[in-house]
Amino acid sequence: MMSVLSSIFGVGVQARNALYERGTLKKRRLQGPTISVGNIAVGGTGKTPFVILLGEVLKARGIAFDVLSRGYGRVSRGTAVVDPHGQPRDFGDEPLLIARRLGIPVVVGENRYEAGMLAEQKFGPQVHLLDDGFQHRALARDFDIVLLTADDIHDRLLPSGHLREPLSSLQRADAIVLSGGASPENIPLNNKLVWRSRRGLVPTNVPPSPVAFCGIARPKNFFLQLRLAGCPAAAEASYRDHHTYADADIRELLRLREQSEAGGFVTTEKDAINLGALAASLQPLAVVPVNMELRDADTAIDGMLAMIAARRGAEQHLTV
Repeated sequence: MMSVLSSIFGVGVQARNALYERGTLKKRRLQGPTISVGNIAVGGTGKTPFVILLGEVLKARGIAFDVLSRGYGRVSRGTAVVDPHGQPRDFGDEPLLIARRLGIPVVVGENRYEAGMLAEQKFGPQVHLLDDGFQHRALARDFDIVLLTADDIHDRLLPSGHLREPLSSLQRADAIVLSGGASPENIPLNNKLVWRSRRGLVPTNVPPSPVAFCGIARPKNFFLQLRLAGCPAAAEASYRDHHTYADADIRELLRLREQSEAGGFVTTEKDAINLGALAASLQPLAVVPVNMELRDADTAIDGMLAMIAARRGAEQHLTV
């Protein structure tokens, strides 16, 4: 039954993409160049760390940019500029994390074109990084980056698997970022740029034998990376992705610490945002950032900027 539903889902995806390819469904374009960072699977491929990585490279080159995001998990509606000191319920946990890490404008909105228009009204027609944008085809982009893991290559379409699109959709991408042990075999690359990335943790001041907990798409990866970094956990607890912590969760974690005789707690940056003031009850608590590294980053970014400049003609906003 699930395979039948996946087939139906795939037909719907292909039909929608065909409407965009034929121009039946129109795309709208912003003044500033738009770079999309996305994937073909549901969660867990490192889009947010990659957006932060790409943002750090652009900042180092003096290129002004903003980030456009849907703001998944927020209860607010409409388009808004993220307040870095705000709450995840208003902006979403990942937009808050990006705003805090990069110190640049982040605009959330269900309609990414309207979010981009607001960004251009407030900050000018600078470069836009479109977070989780591969399926958001209503907004035209100048460069499409797709992250791909080894799990994606062997996965199935929703609902029997985690894929939002089939591997054949990679034909739309300009650059495919391989991570998590992914290799280019059996991937429809066809002259696409292939970048290789590595995601890792930078654990500092982690309590001895901590309780490790997180609410992310692939918690097992976090726990494994902690062990590989020399920080094995006395106990582990996982919650659904984007989990908003409540008093009951804190009681559960404190009970787990007592049972396991753990020396404290360790979690991710995204979870720290969703903990908010409740983090004070989980001390000592180490918050571990997830960092992304891109092999031959300068060469990759040079190629991307050159391609964008060629597509848009003389582009004042980009420097190679």
